[in-house]
Formats: sequence, C-alpha cells, structure tokens
Amino acid sequence: MRHNGERLSVGGSGPGGRLGFVLAGLAAMLLTQACSPGSSTSPSAAPSQSSAASASGPNQSQSAAPSVPAGMFVNPVLRDDFPDPFLLRVGDVYYAYATTDVSQNLQLASSPDLVTWETLDDPLPKLPSWSSGDTWAPEVLKTSAGFVLYYTARAPDVVRPDGSVSQCITLAVSEVPEGPFVDSSTEPLVCQADLGGSIDATAFVDSDGSKYLIWKNDGNCCGLPTRFSIQPLTDDGLRLTGKPSDLGIVNDEPWEGGLIEAPTMISADGVYYLLYSANGYDTEFYAVGYATSTNVLGPYVDAPENPILASAWDRPVTSRARGPGHQSVVAADDGKFWMAYHAWDEDAVGYGNFGERTVWIDRVEFAGGKVVVSGPTGDPQPVP
Repeated sequence: MRHNGERLSVGGSGPGGRLGFVLAGLAAMLLTQACSPGSSTSPSAAPSQSSAASASGPNQSQSAAPSVPAGMFVNPVLRDDFPDPFLLRVGDVYYAYATTDVSQNLQLASSPDLVTWETLDDPLPKLPSWSSGDTWAPEVLKTSAGFVLYYTARAPDVVRPDGSVSQCITLAVSEVPEGPFVDSSTEPLVCQADLGGSIDATAFVDSDGSKYLIWKNDGNCCGLPTRFSIQPLTDDGLRLTGKPSDLGIVNDEPWEGGLIEAPTMISADGVYYLLYSANGYDTEFYAVGYATSTNVLGPYVDAPENPILASAWDRPVTSRARGPGHQSVVAADDGKFWMAYHAWDEDAVGYGNFGERTVWIDRVEFAGGKVVVSGPTGDPQPVP
C-alpha cells in the first residue's frame, strides 16, 4: 500500500476573511490560556507507567482521564486549534504539521504513539521574499534532497479573478523533519491565478518510485469550479516535470457544496484511492469522501456512498465532532492505517463562534475498491 492540505469556505470568503476568523480564534485561545495555564497539547490516553514516563517534556501535559482504561484513548488527541493536520512517520516518531496559528508560520508536534503529543517550534521560521504569509496545509515528503515541505502561501503579486491576491503552492527543505525548513524560491511552484490560485499540495510516491504532486485550484474564491490536478515531480521532489493532468473530479455533488479540497492519495492492490474533503470548512457540513481509479492519472470516479466521514448528511451522530475533514493517513506499528483529521466541537463550530479545530484519529481501511472509516469516534479506543 502506498500513501503519501486553509481552505476558503463557500460564499467567496477569501484569505483576508479567513484571517479574520483565525484572529478571532486566536483571541479565544488567548482568553482560554489566560484562565487555564499549561501546555498547548492535551493527550487523552489513560495514565499509565509508560505514558507518564514519556510525558516529561516541558511542552507536554498528561490529562487526567480516570474513566478511560489503561491502553485506551479518547478523541480528540490534540485539543488545541491545529487545522489541516498532516502526519509523517519517521522511524518510531510521528510528526504532525498544521496550518498557521498566526503567531507561527506553521505548527508542529511530535508523538511516539499518535496519542501523546509534544508541541515543537515553528518548522518554517522564515518565508520567501515573494510571500506575505497566510501559510496553510503543510505536507512533507522524504526524498534525496532531505525532507521537502509543500505548503500554501499568499502571493501579493499574483492577482486572481476577483481582484484579490492569490494563494499559491511553494516548497521548503530541511535535513530533519523538525526543521527549520528553508524556502529559497523566488516565485511559487504552482499558482493557477486564472483559476483562483492553487492550494492544498500533497505528494504521492507510486509503487515504481515515480513521484507526483496533487493540488486543487482555489476556484471557490471566485465562483469557479474546483478540481484536482496532478503533475510529475523530479526524483528529489524539488521541481515539476511534464504537464499537469486533471483527475476528473469536480464539486458536482450536493454534499460537496461549493468546493472540494485537501486531496490525499493511497494505492492498494492496483486501486488508487483519492480521498478529499468538501464543503465549507467552517460548517458542520464539511466532510470526507473519496474517488477511485486504476490509473494514477485518472480519471477518478466518486464513490456512491460519499461522504464516508461526516457529522451531517443524515449520518448518525457518534461524537461531539462537527465538520470533520482535511484528512491524513499514516500506518501504525502493526501496519494498520489511521486517519487523522480536524473537527470542531458541537458547541463551537467556526471561528466566528470561538471554535477550534482539534485533531481526531480513527481507523481506516482500504480494500476491494472501498474505503471505510470508523468515525468520528467519541468512545474509548485502543492506543495504536
């Protein structure tokens, strides 16, 4: 099996509008922190000898959860605002990268078990000269060049159809997964200004070692359709080659609303699974679906059972999670796959309601051309 990112909500809210929501969220976070000191992570595993021993770092805390049996955990596993999570496993350590929290360009945390997390320093302390920030949806690929970080950033000199500046894709490189990542670019790697810009880059390595970059056009900014593109990467992951291809998926289903975004590619048993999120990120209608193909370049066909991870669309309510999405997939020690995603709490959906997008994890399976996600799960689960 092979596997490898903020979005604008429907209604034309551009990067400036999202920044306002983020600032509102930051204000809420500051108020919360002023009333409740402690670390910025709050793992939900039941206390045990092993987890207590590992929670010794200055940025860690072990939440008391006497009702959760030892060896179990409850969602969310990262309880602060940590949107667009991407998980990378390096040896015995999991790294989680996330969209800006305004005080940092990007967020980063590490874990030995996907449950107990320690916050780390900003992995991208400096932006390229052409960007003014608004850094979203980081994802990392290990190549011969080191660790390559693909992310979205604002490009003031690139104007999109509505007259606002575009969000574009760029990359940075580090020798280690913690960073600091260095972006030495003089212009974006990808920016389809006429289509609203380009965001949410994800890298995929096929079974023959071929590398690809997948992303979405940011058309929902400007009343345009949103689609996914794929283009080959050089072996070091630093340059695009050839021409982009359209994957054949567009926001044309009711549950998708005005946009599709956050692509993730997985391959298993000759099937390519293209997972993605859709609808307004700041609503309970945000959800995850997928499409399949037998060719990495597509065309892909939407699964009829979409969405497969949702808190609306007539799906049963299984937890406090609302608007789950922007998924990432990683394998645990036993080879089983877990999906990480962000979600709002049912009492605070959207930054306008002082909500936070916390990180949840649930089991995911790929078999027979189908994807099955066990979530959102609010009940105790075994630690991966």
